[in-house]
Amino acid sequence: MNTSKPVAMGASLLANDLGEQARSLRGCYKRPLTGNRAFTKALTALLFALPLFAQAADPLPSWNDGPAKKSIIEFVQTVTAPNNKGFVQPEARIAVFDNDGTLWSEQPGYFEELFAFDEIKRMAAQHPEWKDQQPFKAVIENDHKALAEGGMEGLLKIFMATHAGLTTDEFRDNVQRWLSTARHPTTGKPYTEMVYKPMLEVLDYLRGQGFTPYMVSGGDTGFMRVFAEEVYGIPPEHVIGSTFVTEYQLKDGKPSILRTAKIAHNDDGPGKPVSIDSVIGRRPILAFGNSDGDLQMLQWTAAGAGPHFMGLVHHTDAKREWAYDKDSKIGRLDKALDEAKKQDWTIVDMATEWRQIYPFESTGTQHPQ
Repeated sequence: MNTSKPVAMGASLLANDLGEQARSLRGCYKRPLTGNRAFTKALTALLFALPLFAQAADPLPSWNDGPAKKSIIEFVQTVTAPNNKGFVQPEARIAVFDNDGTLWSEQPGYFEELFAFDEIKRMAAQHPEWKDQQPFKAVIENDHKALAEGGMEGLLKIFMATHAGLTTDEFRDNVQRWLSTARHPTTGKPYTEMVYKPMLEVLDYLRGQGFTPYMVSGGDTGFMRVFAEEVYGIPPEHVIGSTFVTEYQLKDGKPSILRTAKIAHNDDGPGKPVSIDSVIGRRPILAFGNSDGDLQMLQWTAAGAGPHFMGLVHHTDAKREWAYDKDSKIGRLDKALDEAKKQDWTIVDMATEWRQIYPFESTGTQHPQ
């Protein structure tokens, strides 16, 4: 049964009734008793109209009316209706979201990696020895082949040079400077605008229904905290990511926190449920990811008692974004996709489910690949 039309008609009729009541109020000062009665009647009509207006509004306007949108809304309605057996108390409505590829794009490379590469170039003048040392030489010369040959070991050296050996305040300032000036190589937009409008709507929708969203991502916690609140509305204390071992230091009478060249926690794969349990202390009832690195977080959520929702963003739109999954070196989606199909989790087909991808674009905008 399609209830949207009756709801909209009811809201419209009540709005017309309110208009009539407002017109009758024009003479309320001449007729105090009549005016008071008219005001009371109008206010009563408004109170009855508000729920209908709320129902008539689409909470996810950038989503097409497909199975993913339907499953999200139905799940939220299930856990927020007090008389429903699946009702979940607001304090237990924990939602966790991966970042790269789930809330913002991750092509042609993870944005934090691109930040690290730009930082190496910025710092190169202070390190003349890097001109002859790999992997720094490859970064400075934009030698993608040599950079790829360096593998994870080379990437780790780059991250240690750009992410460690400085205070948390210094690192935050570096990230803020980069975000304010750097532009995405494909769209020319600031990286903080490369966020998915449909997922921003999900975050807003959940918050409006008493959920507490957390970001649980493999990226550096300090990196993500710089922009998470402004871009996603997720405060720093709700950002969980990979961390470096830090130390308190007192230098020239000024206290600071030093980021050392030692990784404390890798918040990817099985590291995600570990950090969720350690930091949040509650099992999520909703989890969203996009890659194999999110599989364990989704499994952990699915294993909880009561209603739960597991979602995967599947990158299928080569025209408006990028299309990739099992064969991709970035955001590979293989085992998690198989598991999602097997367990009947919600798979968001970006090409068919999302009416609009980025906030800055119009519907159907295509980007060069």
